[in-house]
Amino acid sequence: MTTRRRSFFSFHYKPDNWRAAKVRNMGVVAGNRPVADNDWETVKRGGAPAIRRWIDGQMAGRSCVIVLIGSRTAGRKWIKYEIERAWAEKKGLLGIYIHKLEDARGKQTGKGRNPFADFTVHGRKLSSIVRTYNPPGRTSKSAYRYISEHIAEWAEEAIEIRKSYP
Repeated sequence: MTTRRRSFFSFHYKPDNWRAAKVRNMGVVAGNRPVADNDWETVKRGGAPAIRRWIDGQMAGRSCVIVLIGSRTAGRKWIKYEIERAWAEKKGLLGIYIHKLEDARGKQTGKGRNPFADFTVHGRKLSSIVRTYNPPGRTSKSAYRYISEHIAEWAEEAIEIRKSYP
C-alpha cells in the first residue's frame, strides 16, 4: 500500500472553496486543513506578512502543491506566491481544472486559464514543465470520479518531474 502524499491545495477561495473541498475530502492525498471563513478573515487582517506566514506554515512538510484551477485562479496574487514557493522549495507541482465540479448551488463554471503560463524557469514557460489535468466528460460526477482515480498518481508524477529540474 502506498503512503498518501501530504499535499497543499492552492485555489481561489471565494468562488472555488466548495469545489476544492470536494477534492480535498476525497482522502486520496493528505491535504492541508480547511480554513474557516472567520479564521481566514483573521489571517487577512494581519496583512501580507501574516498571509505569507500562514501559507508558508501550511506548505511546510508538504511534498506536493496541487493548484485547483477554477475560472479565475490564474493571475491571483496569493496563487502566484504559492506556485513560486512550491517551485523554490522543490515541491511537486500540478494543476487540476475543477470547473466541471459543481459548486454549492449545483453550478459548473467556465474553464480558467493555466496559472503556470505566467512563469518562466530557465527560459521555459512553467506551463511546459508542470502538468495540468482537465477531467474528461461533462458531469460533475464524472469529473470527480476521474480526479479521485488519478490524483495520487499525478502527485507522484509531479514530484518526479520536479526532481528532474534544478
